[in-house]
Amino acid sequence: MAYFIRKDESEFTATGAASGAWNTEEQHIAPMMGLMTHLTELDHARRDTEGVMLPGRINVEILGTLSFDAFHIETEVVRPGRTIELVEAVCIQNGRPTVRMRTWFMSAADTASIAGTAFASMPGPTEQALPALGTDWGGGYVQSITGFRQQSEPGRGIAWWRTDTPLIEGETVSNLAYFMSLLDMANGVVVRENPRKVAYPNLELTAHFFQLPDGPWLGTDTHVSFGASGIGETHSVIHDATGPIGTCSQILTIRPRG
Repeated sequence: MAYFIRKDESEFTATGAASGAWNTEEQHIAPMMGLMTHLTELDHARRDTEGVMLPGRINVEILGTLSFDAFHIETEVVRPGRTIELVEAVCIQNGRPTVRMRTWFMSAADTASIAGTAFASMPGPTEQALPALGTDWGGGYVQSITGFRQQSEPGRGIAWWRTDTPLIEGETVSNLAYFMSLLDMANGVVVRENPRKVAYPNLELTAHFFQLPDGPWLGTDTHVSFGASGIGETHSVIHDATGPIGTCSQILTIRPRG
């Protein structure tokens, strides 16, 4: 079972595999991020037929909850250009926008001779026996994920995860869309507080990629911070099998339960 079924060029429905961790009657936002990335890439490719630009930053604003009703996604070029382009995708469900994504594309260049990063590497998913992700969360989406994590202290740890669940029934997507369908789990894969006692959903996600990902394993080196006034942040260095490839930040609204 895939996360989504396409109805036409812009309309989709979600399956039970996309059900959420905070509420199983709602969609998990992670597959939606992958779907919107896929449609953004398809829209951009209609203009950039020779592939001279690459996506480098993706920002997702979560404007509301997602039910399992049908929805459609609209794309628009916000900033056109031959070397830089900004594309916006908006998910509309029951007449209202629920998710907004903006992606910066920029011209590619051969910088292999000076490539490098100061981010530290971390053990790969097959390099050592890491404890399994565990059962902190429910919902169809989390159950579709396979992974490992090593938590050194509350809110600090590394993790690797992947999925064999297709994003869209009968369609192939890029490694970037696949990674974006996983990345939102960075908030939750390393926990600071038990989610049964404290809710800390993210309102947005901003990812920067200095190298495009290569699947199937997504890794994160994650720090989770809770402030004293109900606001938190999950910050991660993103890894694939080659090493660090970017960063991800998610702002959190912290809500003690009970």
